[in-house]
Amino acid sequence: MPHDTPLISTIVMGLVLAFIFGAIANRFKLPPLVGYLIAGVLAGPHTPGFVADQGLAPELAEIGVILLMFGVGLHFSLKDLLSVRGIAVPGAIVQIGFATLLGWGLGALMGWPLGGSLVFGLALSVASTVVLLKALQERRLIETERGKIAVGWLIVEDLAMVLALVLIPAAASISGDSHGAVEPLSAGLNRLFGLDMGITGIIAMTLFKVAAFVGLMLVVGRRVIPWILHRIAHTGSRELFRLGVLAIALGVAFGAAKLFGVSLALGAFFAGMILAESELSHRAAQESLPLRDAFAVLFFVSVGMLFDPNILIENPLPLLATVFIIVIGKSAAAFFIVLAFRKPMSTALIISASLAQIGEFSFILAALGVELGLLPSEGRDLILGGAIISIILNPLVFLGCDWLRKRLDGKRPSEVPEVVEPAAQAEQPSASEAQPAAAEPPVAASDDEEERTVTLTGHAILIGYGRVGSIVGENLKSSGTPFVVIEDAEKRIAELKQAGIETIYGNAASAKTLGYANIAEARSLVIAIPNTFEACSAAEQARAINPSILIVARAHSDAEIDVLKQYGADTVIMGEREIALGMVDRLAQVHHDRPHYEDAERPDIMTEPSEPAPAKE
Repeated sequence: MPHDTPLISTIVMGLVLAFIFGAIANRFKLPPLVGYLIAGVLAGPHTPGFVADQGLAPELAEIGVILLMFGVGLHFSLKDLLSVRGIAVPGAIVQIGFATLLGWGLGALMGWPLGGSLVFGLALSVASTVVLLKALQERRLIETERGKIAVGWLIVEDLAMVLALVLIPAAASISGDSHGAVEPLSAGLNRLFGLDMGITGIIAMTLFKVAAFVGLMLVVGRRVIPWILHRIAHTGSRELFRLGVLAIALGVAFGAAKLFGVSLALGAFFAGMILAESELSHRAAQESLPLRDAFAVLFFVSVGMLFDPNILIENPLPLLATVFIIVIGKSAAAFFIVLAFRKPMSTALIISASLAQIGEFSFILAALGVELGLLPSEGRDLILGGAIISIILNPLVFLGCDWLRKRLDGKRPSEVPEVVEPAAQAEQPSASEAQPAAAEPPVAASDDEEERTVTLTGHAILIGYGRVGSIVGENLKSSGTPFVVIEDAEKRIAELKQAGIETIYGNAASAKTLGYANIAEARSLVIAIPNTFEACSAAEQARAINPSILIVARAHSDAEIDVLKQYGADTVIMGEREIALGMVDRLAQVHHDRPHYEDAERPDIMTEPSEPAPAKE
């Protein structure tokens, strides 16, 4: 076996350094993305020590881009966008235009050409999907009006950048200073017929090919891709299903680039968007997540490799100006745009804080601009430096906006109304005297949802509302047991709220999320999620906060039972064992004349007056 293995060393050292510095960033309450970028800087040619292969890193990054955009497409929701289109679409377009003008102005001051300045401005105008969603999730804002506006705004920005990735190479192909390839179809027409297409013709030809690709995906891909996945799912092979998902993502992206001349990113985005309409989209997202995460990490590491830290010393003023445009300039634009649409001050502050950073698309645009010869390498360094600094500052920006909002509103957290969920009150029809008070709080609730804590006491907390959790939840509801659900799937949350079930959006492994569920006053905790790692963390956090709480969890093996009990679970139910016991019971009904109950007639243990959990164990 050869000892010179640049591919293996690049992947191994990239992942190891990313893990180390990602963990350090997480320890300091920063997005792990910051650690990945720093790991790339250390693995790059501008710092001493290990230097990754500079030829392989961009190709690994390209796979990361494909899978990142595939993930964006999987989570693309046209319904959510349409619900806030009145503000998200015009607001995002105006904000992109304003930030692009600021970036163009800075580039012009530094003597860059028009194309490079515009690419620089576009790169500064779009926020990071990863950072924004993480910030909204931590503050339980995804399901609020503010959260939906921010996500819709982000979708419009992403779509605008996808269009930019198509148009920039087409525009660059007629530039004398560009090193990019000329648009092939236009070049062929020029050779055959002597037709000079010009920039308008080249852009029109590019848009025609994109339209052809989009039409093919909507007409053919929309039927073929889900059909393929369903056929693979029916084989029962998880390995083949996972491979099929990845083959679709990478195959569509590669085919789009080779056959239609569109970017790999656009092809992957449409593959994900088409797949999102399938009933198997959630499973496809889960199966592809590990590889998407791994290559996304390599993407950020490879981006960090390109950053030259010397710019911090050689060009501090341009870097400060870049950070100012990102954190202050475009955020201020978003703030005033939201206010112009007569939205509350709190909404304007959250939107502006959410957009006060840049990320994935900025890196892609910077790499494309340098590759085409439009953007000088100094511009790429400014973009990378601005991204790292703005991402580090983003949590502080949110804290500043929270403080400013409370000062402007004249509110303290304790003054936020406690009765905030009309759906929760619908579960208690006997409390008729509470109806007058329920008429006004919803407005305040949507504004300050991230500060609320469940006011229930002696209640049950149910983590996860899938196949297992929904059965437990129906039992709790039918027995009149007060409970709250912790869930991180947006579609399920909407269904739960519509059904009148109080729900908290977030990761149950977080003590903060458990605190919102009032874990200190809860009587029991049911962990219905299949992920043992998160289940152990949730059990450990819950036991530390409330030592007397009853914790019931699920497992798939004897080893998982032992681990969950070590982390604080009182009762652990192994699904396979319960299935076997159910089968044995049914056989006994046939062979030993035991009574048989249909599912609808089976005794409901939650309706018994005695405590069911200890008896169950």
